[in-house]
Amino acid sequence: MNNIAGLDLPHLNTDDRLRRILTAALPNHSDNSAQPSLDYWDAKFFNLHQVQIFQQATVSEQSAILQLTNRSIFLESYFIEKAGVGYMAKMVLLAETVEERMLYALFTADEATHLSQIVNFLPELEASHSKDPFVNLLAEVVESADKAVLLFVLQVVLEGWGLSHYRRLAKECHHPQLKELFASFLQAESRHHGTGTMLFNRYPVSASTQAAAIDILACFLSMIQVGPQSVLSAIEQVKGDLTRSQKIQIMTELDTQTHSGTRLEILRSLMHGKSAEAIVQALDERGAFTALPAYQCVF
Repeated sequence: MNNIAGLDLPHLNTDDRLRRILTAALPNHSDNSAQPSLDYWDAKFFNLHQVQIFQQATVSEQSAILQLTNRSIFLESYFIEKAGVGYMAKMVLLAETVEERMLYALFTADEATHLSQIVNFLPELEASHSKDPFVNLLAEVVESADKAVLLFVLQVVLEGWGLSHYRRLAKECHHPQLKELFASFLQAESRHHGTGTMLFNRYPVSASTQAAAIDILACFLSMIQVGPQSVLSAIEQVKGDLTRSQKIQIMTELDTQTHSGTRLEILRSLMHGKSAEAIVQALDERGAFTALPAYQCVF
């Protein structure tokens, strides 16, 4: 399961000869020189400055919450880029022209480079396993045999979303080296997104492709609708079990409906073009682009 995404592929020891060859082959000779600290984005980035329980926490508790929220960003980016290497390699094999194969081979190198750069900032990587439902959904999609589904879901929608996401991470990061790193991802992500859009628009979209894309995207959008669950989880990990009313208050203070609404609007805007009209209409009918109030985001 999820062999192509390779989420569970292990890393070599730092002194392994193959790893040294890889390091020498990577652009700029990535050498693990970054010093991970996991405090790159502040409380305001996560809207924690509006959350009463966070503001009343001790300094050490606030620090622990911020470390967890920062780490969740890195882990998500790590697993996305890890899956991206497998996805682009799969698209090399699915290419229908020499030029398409060459382009996806270059995209594979982009993803491998991004993965190596993120690894430099993420400590204790060997113990990391994905429990993120979004990452696990991504890995399942990579296994799809329908090329049109792959193009639309992964390159048109999610690579387009990645552009917005990495742009915000770069803009609001307080670490100059990491700020520059995320900004450097944007050009490659733009190429990946643009290529996916162009190729998808060449494909006749079958009823089965539409149905698969609708089901996958409905699942993904439902994760966006429920707001910043990782922030709520970080608070609960540090402060202990919270009551339902406390969770609702936290999600209200996080302004979850605005948080989700902005993201859902961006995602909807990415699903343009004649080939996507039926998909967007079906998702609209399911209410998939509607942000949920705080009380519906607590389970």
